[in-house]
Amino acid sequence: MKESTDVDQTLNTGEPRTISIFGYELIREILLPEILGKDSPEILYWAGKRLARKFPLTDYDKVIEFFANASWGQLEIKKETKSEIEFELTSPLIVSRVKSKAEHFFQLEAGFLAQQIELQKEVIAETFEHPVKKSNKVQFTVKWDSKDQI
Repeated sequence: MKESTDVDQTLNTGEPRTISIFGYELIREILLPEILGKDSPEILYWAGKRLARKFPLTDYDKVIEFFANASWGQLEIKKETKSEIEFELTSPLIVSRVKSKAEHFFQLEAGFLAQQIELQKEVIAETFEHPVKKSNKVQFTVKWDSKDQI
């Protein structure tokens, strides 16, 4: 299992890079749903959890940094209570995905957040996504119960 410090060494070369929106959309919105079929959202959620287990991060700042490095967008904490945390994700890629008429999911990111919070808080966590079309953002609510420790 890779440690979070390996993320910087293996994924972040320090060189500026760009992502083609077309290339991203091609894989994310066309190829993956074609391969995964109707179970695409559930499989992507599971895949996000698997990614989080491969790259365990020690705190929220590291999670925010991971999202930026993975080109998933800018993640921001909006509110936290004793049993949930709300994140907001913005990105030019989200604008493109949300504006398209195609069905879109952010379950990869949701699963990743659920597993990171689970690892950090040592409780079972679940994430709900809330795409906000008008503002081209995605809000995530991660919920947990302190009694459901892992």
